[in-house]
Amino acid sequence: MDLVSRCFKRMRGLVSSTPPHPSETPARPALRRILPSAWAMIRPYWFSDDRWAAWGLLLAVVALTLGMVYLTVLLNQWNNVFYTALQDKNLVVFRGQLFRVTYLICIFIFLAVYQVYLNQMLEIRWRRWLTNRYLRAWLSDGAYYRMQLVTRETDNPDQRIAEDVQLLAAHTLGLFTGGLRAIVTLVTFVAILWGLSGTFTVSLGGFSFTVPGYMVWVALLYAIGGTWMTDWLGRPLVGLNFNRQRYEADFRFSLVRFRENTEGVALYHGEADEFRTFRERFEGVVGNWWGIMRRQKRMTYFTSGYGLGAWIVPSIVAAPRYFRGELGLGGLMQTTQAFQQVQDALSFFIQSYKEIAAWCAVIERLAGFERALEHVHQQSSAGGIRRLGGRPTELIVKGVDLFRPDGQPLLANINLTLRRGETVLLGGASGSGKSTLVRAIAGIWPFGRGEIQLPQDGRVLFLPQRPYLPIGALRDVVSYPMPASGVDDKMLREALEAVGLTELAGRIDEVGHWALQLSPGEQQRIAFARALVQKPDWLFLDEATSALDEATETFLYRLARERLPHAMMFSIGHRATLDTFHTRRLMVEPGVNGPATIVEIPVAADGAKLRKQ
Repeated sequence: MDLVSRCFKRMRGLVSSTPPHPSETPARPALRRILPSAWAMIRPYWFSDDRWAAWGLLLAVVALTLGMVYLTVLLNQWNNVFYTALQDKNLVVFRGQLFRVTYLICIFIFLAVYQVYLNQMLEIRWRRWLTNRYLRAWLSDGAYYRMQLVTRETDNPDQRIAEDVQLLAAHTLGLFTGGLRAIVTLVTFVAILWGLSGTFTVSLGGFSFTVPGYMVWVALLYAIGGTWMTDWLGRPLVGLNFNRQRYEADFRFSLVRFRENTEGVALYHGEADEFRTFRERFEGVVGNWWGIMRRQKRMTYFTSGYGLGAWIVPSIVAAPRYFRGELGLGGLMQTTQAFQQVQDALSFFIQSYKEIAAWCAVIERLAGFERALEHVHQQSSAGGIRRLGGRPTELIVKGVDLFRPDGQPLLANINLTLRRGETVLLGGASGSGKSTLVRAIAGIWPFGRGEIQLPQDGRVLFLPQRPYLPIGALRDVVSYPMPASGVDDKMLREALEAVGLTELAGRIDEVGHWALQLSPGEQQRIAFARALVQKPDWLFLDEATSALDEATETFLYRLARERLPHAMMFSIGHRATLDTFHTRRLMVEPGVNGPATIVEIPVAADGAKLRKQ
């Protein structure tokens, strides 16, 4: 098995949701599995709408790389002339060569600068395209939500989009340009070194044989030995780099989550527990880092010696011909420099081992992310709950069964017809599946079967118990998910005043982290303000007033009925005060020997029963 294959085999095929111990490393998938995954990620961009700019930049980078190799050949030839002039004490040639090397170096610097500049330009364009592609796949069909329910393979999807995508573009371009330069340099300088080496005669036991281009063979053997040793020493780096990205993301996520829940932690005085959690997460980072340090220390011992050896070995090997007078000083220096170029090209794997290891880890992490996305999208397209277009005045739930993520039945044989203008209240014990029904109607719950007929062209709005408040201007928060540019400021202010947030009406241009600044009750008022602004035809409220007192709850429900008289209002709640605002009552009834069902209760007879919930 070749060395690169063994390198690629260090990664894990599946990533569990529980962080592994720092000493653990992913299992190594075969090269035949990694390369198709890498090609599947890399190929689409080069045939996308941005392909002409991409290919143009790539060809420019390739041309600059070839130009730099050509200048290296000219500098190699310069070595011969320059050191021969020194040996001959030829001042005129010496001065001429100083001038020549000056402009060669200036041109080389110019090419090197623009190679890096255009390479970075290509990298950011590729990263932008990849980021948009992954974001679309992650956000479409509720994949971001479904992935939390149906797959354990992908940890920290935000980190994979934000960092792994950047690393994929950077490492791929870096390895491509480095590999291209190594190949061109190898082909060019092998020919030069072969001509400069001459022949070497070896005598053994009375027999002698001649080795043509012997310096080429020495460089080849030296590089093969170094490559094998580097692979043996650095093989664990692939798994260590894989885990490094995970530990860093887990630690960063725990800090972000703490920041977004500071009030809850403060009320519980949970600082000590949070500190223990942070310390445990960071210990994973530290333990993995120590593993990388130890492995890189061993590699540095070898690669430092290997690099110094590459500087002295060619002089030792070429010295016999120099002392026999077959080479002048210029020829010796040119031969030594050509040997170093060949050795450097052959040692590309050694010099790029860390980057290859990181690239392997990135490919496997993004491959796992893509597998998870593909899984949830396939599940969405082949889901058991069919979503069809129906009449504009009715929403029909027909023969729907809902299951838990583990396959256990939750609700069975749900048959509902909801009409424009009516108000429906669903009650039942906590955890009985009420919110799951709303998720199924919204199309984000994948576990079930049956049919839901949605009204055509009807505006639907869901108000969950904990409204989502994006970070940004208050106008964007109130109009979410509609763009604030399409909503009149007067309407936004009037909606805030109507729900009792008069003090916020004059702050719609203020930018902030509103989920942290506003109380749960104020956040639920914001949700009602959204309903007033967006005027939905179908409004679903899932414990939407649980953080409010009964008087405010009554006020908001009355406001919603006055402002949205033609909207269907479907509520989930436990308070008896909600009875007044709903003309139909539904109840989740536990099954005797099976899953629960939903039954309709006559309005005149349900008062006492509903108040017990």
